[in-house]
Amino acid sequence: MQVDFTVAIPTYNGAKRLPILLERLRSQINPDPIHWEILIVDNNSTDETAQIIQNYQSNWNQNFPLRYSFEPEQGAAFARHRAVREAKADLIGFLDDDNLPDSNWLSASYSFSRKYPKAGAYGGQIHGEFEVEPPADFNQIQAFLAIREHGPNPSRFDPDKLQLPPAASLVVRKQAWNDVPPRPNLTGKLPGLFIQGDDYEPLLYIHKAGWEIWYNPDMHTYHQIPRQRLERSYLLMLARGCGLATYQLRMINATPQQAPLIFTKTLIGNLRRMLMHLLKYRGKLKTELIPAFEMAFYRGSLESTFFSFRKPQNK
Repeated sequence: MQVDFTVAIPTYNGAKRLPILLERLRSQINPDPIHWEILIVDNNSTDETAQIIQNYQSNWNQNFPLRYSFEPEQGAAFARHRAVREAKADLIGFLDDDNLPDSNWLSASYSFSRKYPKAGAYGGQIHGEFEVEPPADFNQIQAFLAIREHGPNPSRFDPDKLQLPPAASLVVRKQAWNDVPPRPNLTGKLPGLFIQGDDYEPLLYIHKAGWEIWYNPDMHTYHQIPRQRLERSYLLMLARGCGLATYQLRMINATPQQAPLIFTKTLIGNLRRMLMHLLKYRGKLKTELIPAFEMAFYRGSLESTFFSFRKPQNK
């Protein structure tokens, strides 16, 4: 039987989160009907993830398959590549294991692909569900935690300005992913290495190949954000990690001739931002979260011009 849509769930130590997500997926409203599957990609978990999925599979009586795959190379980017290789459908809808879909997410994801055939990838609305109350003015930085609410109308993203959807809820065409290099440079968070940008790297290659990147307002998911991700130390680490990917991301669609200009603009531009920010906020950087977050991002962006010189290890 032909599979129309693969829901791919990269997970690391997701034993406690996956049951909630699988129950949401079992409750999907499928009026078309769409022939679909769920693919769990276990990214080298050390908990009971494999056993949990095996237990589900032994009692799975749904008319859509639940499949399991193991990706030993650590990093969300590697798990996504594994998902694309093993997906049986041309349309692949990624869901993070802490991102819960609305009951019509599958239908809204599939129907959008038919309306916008030039869309190589598209994301939807991601709302935040918080274990504790977010800090003051959190809405100014919520996009860094994959919370995206861009209104009720479809629109195209601007990849040239690094305006792109996160992978927490993202649909890609396998045909478009063929233009993504098999070895990512930005791999996602690793022990001792907190660099972001792994969401955006494949999308920039998809854009470079001529595909459009869209926003689908009818795809709603809810990002479960625990207490520790709202702590100051985590947020500042996140800000710097996002900044550290800046130069590499800007270089993906650049020509070799543009490299010196991009290097200079990234270095000097962020040095200027840091100085202006320091003058504007002075003593508030130690007491107010948002200015400190912005400073950490500028610092990471400046450092990205040097960090990018570290070549990834190819296997």
